[in-house]
Amino acid sequence: MQIRINAHDGVPIYLQVVQQIRYLVAAGRLEPGDELPPIRGLAEQLTVNPNTIARAYRELEVAGIVEKRRTAGTYVTDQGSPLARRERTKILTERIDQLLAESTQMGFELDEVIRLLQQRHTVIARSQSGENTHEQ
Repeated sequence: MQIRINAHDGVPIYLQVVQQIRYLVAAGRLEPGDELPPIRGLAEQLTVNPNTIARAYRELEVAGIVEKRRTAGTYVTDQGSPLARRERTKILTERIDQLLAESTQMGFELDEVIRLLQQRHTVIARSQSGENTHEQ
């Protein structure tokens, strides 16, 4: 599990950990039943206080994303729950908001953004299906 901390972006470290783990779960890179690293191990890896990681894990547990198993560690909960869909929708909505804000600042109209999204979707779908495309 790869988590990166930026001490200079103004977001508390525990929230950075929460956001990144939420993303990993929503993206399917952490699957139901996967064990998260032990608190101390992740704290050492990120060179942060173990209490920071413990707080992040508590936040994730309250949100229903992970569950603690006594003496057995912390595990990703069942992704089939409505929570996982809400998490994916939340993450995508945040990214769409950023895209729309940037595109507005650059002077693009909504119909232009939608057209570009459709074009990129076509290019990506072709590349994933194995079709050869040179469109970038």
